[in-house]
Amino acid sequence: MMTKLTSLPERALELASAVGDNLRHAVPAVSQHAGKWLETGAKLGALKGGARIAGGFVRRNPVLIAAAVAGAGLLWYAAKRRARQAENGEGEAIEGQSRRIEARRAARASTPRRTTRHTPPS
Repeated sequence: MMTKLTSLPERALELASAVGDNLRHAVPAVSQHAGKWLETGAKLGALKGGARIAGGFVRRNPVLIAAAVAGAGLLWYAAKRRARQAENGEGEAIEGQSRRIEARRAARASTPRRTTRHTPPS
């Protein structure tokens, strides 16, 4: 468990660098306007800053990240299980017939029950 928690920050940085690489491939050609270069640079700067903040958060709160991942996994599993049950027809109402049964009162005893009341001494 501890190795997974320590590898979370590394994995987050790998994902951020992969996104950065994909963004670098989308950089406009040299022949286009400088505005496109400026826009791309701003995107790269925002991505780098966001990755730095996310990396710091993951390093400081690995348990919170692990709990979030576990919660997302449980939600995914519950959704998958519910879809499977709906596909199989489980959980639907059972068709059938019913009839009303009237309750019968018990026969009264011939002597009423005696209750003792506790009276506090005065």
